[in-house]
Amino acid sequence: MRYFVAPGEDRRLTADSRRALRGSFTELSDGVTHYELTGPEDGDVVVMAGGLTIPLFYWDGLVAELHAHGLRTLTCSAYGRGFSDRVRARYDETLFARQLAELTDRLGLTERPLHLVGTSMGALVAMEYAARYRPRVSTLTLVGPAGLAKPRPASPHRLLRSDLLAGAVARRRGLRMLRGHLGHNVRDPGLGAELTEMVLDSIRFEGSLYAVFDTLQHLRVSGRDDLFRRTGELGIPTLLLWGDEDAVTPPAHLDTARTLLRPQHHHVIPECGHMAPLERPRDVADRLVPFVAARTERLDS
Repeated sequence: MRYFVAPGEDRRLTADSRRALRGSFTELSDGVTHYELTGPEDGDVVVMAGGLTIPLFYWDGLVAELHAHGLRTLTCSAYGRGFSDRVRARYDETLFARQLAELTDRLGLTERPLHLVGTSMGALVAMEYAARYRPRVSTLTLVGPAGLAKPRPASPHRLLRSDLLAGAVARRRGLRMLRGHLGHNVRDPGLGAELTEMVLDSIRFEGSLYAVFDTLQHLRVSGRDDLFRRTGELGIPTLLLWGDEDAVTPPAHLDTARTLLRPQHHHVIPECGHMAPLERPRDVADRLVPFVAARTERLDS
């Protein structure tokens, strides 16, 4: 899809527009990445890979819980999200996995294996990263992963394979479609409003809808059974979490995920929608912390 600027995208990401933001910025091979490396300096590092639209602020609740348990965290906004660059590139899992690899290299975090967490589309990115950089990954946690729905002939993702159609839809209806997508992610309407505001705060920057729709074109979020199977064959200790009321990646896919991934542990979080790290950060931490600790103890023994 040819790069475009959609109606309403009236800002540009510059050093000045980023100056007042918390966090740090670094230029990687594909563009500038907004990131935060925080928490106890001697703690094991947990790296987060986010979903289709979310900026790094999405992880704040879970980050606070993990810091309280002595873990260090690395969060970032994927290219095209938050305040990272809108790059003129193919938005697929290769791009996002490379972003994570270069960022962890730049920050000197590859001396000890990392604990990788991926949610929704970010689960696909996390699995791609694990396949490409297996020695760097100590544990893998997937939360409400995308990829297990069966492709449908009339699905919007298949229609967006046409560059011309994708560009037209994104320009004319992209913002409305994005708002509708965000409305299905969480159970609590108040939290849903916060999520929408968080995402839309950065959508006014040029190239934002291009990034989202190019991702929909090039990062397949259905029919990815082979990726799950190959991940399960890597031998990485894996934790699988799912919200019991997830309407985006329904928990009906849990059994398939378990068969393909062969996780050491799995858990369904009650009264939770698609975004467990945002909706139930303490519940996610309660499962993640002992899982990470058990692996760390084995490495140290």
